[in-house]
Amino acid sequence: MSASPPSSALLTDRYELTMLDAALRDGTASRRCVFDLFTRRLSGGRRFGVVVGTGRLLSLLRDFRFGEDELRFLRDTRAVDAPTLAYLEEWRFTGTITGYREGELYFPGSPILTVEGTFAEAVVLETLALSVLNYDSAVATAAARMSIAAGDRPLAEMGSRRAGEQSAVAAARAAFIAGFGATSNLEAGRRWGIPTMGTAAHSWTLLHDSEEDAFRAQVDALGLDTTLLIDTYDIRSGVETAIRVAGTGLGGVRIDSGDLPIVAAEVRGQLDALGATGTRITVTSDLDEYAIAALAASPVDAYGVGTSVVTGSGTPTAGLVYKLVARQDAAGSWVPVAKASADKVSKGGRKTAFRTLDRGTATSETIVVADGFEEAPRARDDARGLQTAFVVDGEIAPGFEGASGVAAARAHHATVREELPVRALALSRADPAIPTVWVDLD
Repeated sequence: MSASPPSSALLTDRYELTMLDAALRDGTASRRCVFDLFTRRLSGGRRFGVVVGTGRLLSLLRDFRFGEDELRFLRDTRAVDAPTLAYLEEWRFTGTITGYREGELYFPGSPILTVEGTFAEAVVLETLALSVLNYDSAVATAAARMSIAAGDRPLAEMGSRRAGEQSAVAAARAAFIAGFGATSNLEAGRRWGIPTMGTAAHSWTLLHDSEEDAFRAQVDALGLDTTLLIDTYDIRSGVETAIRVAGTGLGGVRIDSGDLPIVAAEVRGQLDALGATGTRITVTSDLDEYAIAALAASPVDAYGVGTSVVTGSGTPTAGLVYKLVARQDAAGSWVPVAKASADKVSKGGRKTAFRTLDRGTATSETIVVADGFEEAPRARDDARGLQTAFVVDGEIAPGFEGASGVAAARAHHATVREELPVRALALSRADPAIPTVWVDLD
């Protein structure tokens, strides 16, 4: 019998529970509240962001339970008092979560996730939601930029050794949703249905008495369609040895060092001269979106990206925040609330978001704000509604988790990326590709 999945309840900051403890004492824990997860600005001067992580968050919410071990730790560390421990033992999320689908684009102010429930239900999800979506969306945004730079050439994610072991799995998932075609991470393949790839490292060549012995053994094991790593010693002699061993039907060669535009051109010329015109060239070696763009005119067939994609290409967090935007007062009436701190202003009220389009191209992110809780406005003919229900009355909607959820998110991203205006595809730092337009109903 398989073991139960570990609880996700302590993947949080202590102050979430101390606030809960105090709210249970003063009677505000049961007040209905609305929290929004959003960003005030796009990190790193990016022109758009990509929402990823929601499916993972839903699965973690399913396992968000305070069991015996979690309660014992809280009791032993005196994090909360006895009545709060009793409350947490029975804690279940019974509220509603809506938001942007995975793979969707977002801009400043976009209500990426909206959590409605009692304060006691919603506040304890803050750290977990931010932990998941901040990292996954940062990786996905970087991956989308790399995918745009690569054009039709395939991309493989191979950054597991540059991230924490679970972050590596999450990064592979995010990159795949945003346009990468494969990962080197086997757990990501098993968990999310992502195609896996990989052949041999330099240690394989160094293990053998000669480069030729290494290549021959690899071809014997993996077949002629394998990719041989040709830069352990001298690249030119590596190409010659590869074709001598495998013949002109060799599937591919990989280059992991050197001035890639120059080296790729030299290798292509050498392969063609040897008759291996169909042998593909894959390049790796610390690529990011800028290096990929610089290789656009080079005879490269595929890219492998490691460090840059799993670290968000210099922007390791999406800068998302989770803020209370509406609550009930003591009389049960709804009150919009907002933070007014300098440079950290939030906007209170319930929000409905639309992507306004002109002949299929996005022109604005329109966010309608209601102080009260009126029926959500309908989208105009020139706009696309952006929010969907993930959890209703505590029940997680089907279709967003697991491998099928990843496949759906990848397809959705490919569709909505076609809506971006041309200026969104540039890699330089700039303002968001489309403006955020706020519409107040009251």
